[in-house]
Amino acid sequence: MGLVHLDSGPITGAQQANIWSYKGIPYAAPPVGNLRWKPPQPVAAWTSPRACTSYGPACPQPTGGELLPFLAVGATSEDCLYLNVWSPAHSPSQKLPVMVWIHGGSFVTGAGSLSVYDGANLAGKGVVVVTINYRLGPLGFLALPALSKESPQGVSGNYGLLDQIAALGWVQKNIAGFGGDPARVTVFGESAGAISVLDLMVSPLAKGLFQRAIAESGILLDRGFGVKTAGTLAQAEADGQSFAKKLGVDPNGDVAAAMRAKSPAELLAAAQSGAGLTDIGLPWRPVADGYILAGLPTVLWAAGKELPVPLILGTNADEGNAFLSEFPTTVSGYTSTMDSIFGSFSAQALALFPIKSDAEVKPTFSRVLTEVGFAGTARFVARSLSGSTPGPSKVFLYQFTHVPLNNPLGAFHSVEIPYVFGNISLFAGTGAVDQQLSAAIMGYWTRFAATGDPNGGGATVWPAYASATDQNLQLGDAISVGSGLYRQACDLADQVRSSK
Repeated sequence: MGLVHLDSGPITGAQQANIWSYKGIPYAAPPVGNLRWKPPQPVAAWTSPRACTSYGPACPQPTGGELLPFLAVGATSEDCLYLNVWSPAHSPSQKLPVMVWIHGGSFVTGAGSLSVYDGANLAGKGVVVVTINYRLGPLGFLALPALSKESPQGVSGNYGLLDQIAALGWVQKNIAGFGGDPARVTVFGESAGAISVLDLMVSPLAKGLFQRAIAESGILLDRGFGVKTAGTLAQAEADGQSFAKKLGVDPNGDVAAAMRAKSPAELLAAAQSGAGLTDIGLPWRPVADGYILAGLPTVLWAAGKELPVPLILGTNADEGNAFLSEFPTTVSGYTSTMDSIFGSFSAQALALFPIKSDAEVKPTFSRVLTEVGFAGTARFVARSLSGSTPGPSKVFLYQFTHVPLNNPLGAFHSVEIPYVFGNISLFAGTGAVDQQLSAAIMGYWTRFAATGDPNGGGATVWPAYASATDQNLQLGDAISVGSGLYRQACDLADQVRSSK
């Protein structure tokens, strides 16, 4: 293809092994100056071909705590609204399935440019792959009464979600130029990216922007739990006022202007609260603002308000092991944390996850997070969508169980990503089982992107989810069908979620 004409101007890319890549494509105007904490605006047009052969910068973020080296972020800038495209198409007329990746990182770290997200190998399976950046931390999720007053809708705080919606809108307008089919777009993501996918599925602003969805290791704990992954606008604005006070902003002055005068470094420094996951949940998170999200996501899911699109979702067998530093270390700390998270259900939770010594605290709490938080979310969403009306959409539930290189953290949070993208070479020393598993997962994911059904190609049949059978696909050293995954823990999660 080479030259591609966008609605904003022409671009050129690079070709390697029959895959065209276009990196650092601006999909919105730089959100700087007066555009900080505003919805993304159209990018300024250009006329001469723009070389898109290197990644754009990531959103400013804390760095240095990455679990794996290939999750490290490079250059950062507030001018960060860029995306990347990999295409195997020979001409724009091919109309290939499109897969748009939303990265994870607890809404505070990450970028679409990480090496683990390189889309070349996945694109080689016959799909157009897009990875995106979006605003993070205080730049992406700060809510303030002063910012809400600027908004025609009277809201603030969901700038990161608005960026994702803008990127999906860009795909609708431009992906045909890369040989992609705008009528077959799959949005997929992991961790905060999966939370984003589940939030977009209950956002009216995302309607029509994608036709299928994949959520890897998403967690929704915004109703009934002490740990929060979403909040109300009132809560978010109150937190924002505390944040502005921490920065020394006069609440009686022009708060919005004073906040925009702060540098990204000052914002990041003030955002380091020291509070952990089990204390407050995600420190920067989506907001039930009545506009982008009409209510808390779990409430919307429980009420059947989700977009009726086919969905793959699942979790890893040892999700919680990636968060061991966040957990209490003593029996008394464990008990008090369980009390704060489960409230009136804490006795039931402690009976399901008992401990006798300090040494058992971290591994047991890892199981709590894995089973109640992650797997409980997946089953809740699967049941909500598979039983929705009118016309239930097909849902396919999985658990990733493979442990690469006998890693002591097991099948931890995010470990499936290199397998999804076909980038397991990043794990030095992987063997035939890893190659086979990655090929199988890419096959399931890309067939789903093409048809809305992951089955075919001689692969193990993956049954659509139904509450009565509660089946899932086990993605491990061997691939098989299981059922009743963590049933007691998922039942407990449902009870807590529906209690308020």
